[in-house]
Amino acid sequence: MNLDFDAVRRAQRRLEGLARRTPVLTSAHFDALAGGRVFFKCENFQRVGAFKFRGAANAVFSLSDTDAARGVATHSSGNHGQALALAAKLRGIPATVVMPDNAPRIKRAAVEGYGANIVFCAPTQADREHTLAAVVAKSGAHVVHPYEDWDVMAGQGTAAAELCAEVPDLDLVLAPIGGGGLISGTSVSVKALAPGARVIGAEPAGADDAWRSLRAGRRVTDVKPDTIADGLRATVGENTFGIISRLVADIVRVDDAAIVRAMRLVWERLKIVIEPSSAVPVAALTEHAVDAQGLRVGVILTGGNVDLDRLPWQSVQIDIPPG
Repeated sequence: MNLDFDAVRRAQRRLEGLARRTPVLTSAHFDALAGGRVFFKCENFQRVGAFKFRGAANAVFSLSDTDAARGVATHSSGNHGQALALAAKLRGIPATVVMPDNAPRIKRAAVEGYGANIVFCAPTQADREHTLAAVVAKSGAHVVHPYEDWDVMAGQGTAAAELCAEVPDLDLVLAPIGGGGLISGTSVSVKALAPGARVIGAEPAGADDAWRSLRAGRRVTDVKPDTIADGLRATVGENTFGIISRLVADIVRVDDAAIVRAMRLVWERLKIVIEPSSAVPVAALTEHAVDAQGLRVGVILTGGNVDLDRLPWQSVQIDIPPG
């Protein structure tokens, strides 16, 4: 199987009445910083507070009744786990989410609140996958992988499809990269609807396996993630890297201090709540890791699930410019 725009279109039809069509916001301040016109696709207003609901719901509602009856399972640091939990609840089937034991408290609470069972594991990719395999062996649940699942990728691509339909003639689309599901779906949608636009991924410098992989021409899997952007600590997948290597023009890196500055700036200027992972492509613009001079730029703000008792600018030393 593979991913094409027909799959994204099917996902759009399947998600009608399930996923929200999120707003696109603009800001003269960010336009001035970037030197172009910036359009923010606000997936922080999506159900569960993140774009992940699109992919999870598409995957869950794609299942046959027989497969759905087995329940679903995944591993996730939070947003995909929440999304799968809600999608399973809406379909009336059980869900189990394997979560690293350092996952943010607010995301653990949300997964439980949507009715899923949580199984904790050590915070490494290998432990996630080993624990999930044990859960599936015991329960027989259908695995909905957070980014390697084709239906998940197709669902994620609907955000960019909406953006391109609402904002014509984009020159550039920016999205963050963790496992690569979002940027895979994004790149397929942009190629179909805005073929002249480039798609660029943004990644934390402390979790830059996708950046290294693109330059090596093969997946680099030995990076130990160390970043405040908890949603981007996953290693880029085999399926997603195949799409990224064909359709993504470049990947840029930003450090944690830049991520926190960008996150705070969005809170202050756009008056909306985003999480660190969402701020990564914003930082790519504000730190000029990407040249946006004179361009029309779409930015996917991926989510807004933040522990308000542990705001990152309280723990990461950053310099806040005046004004």
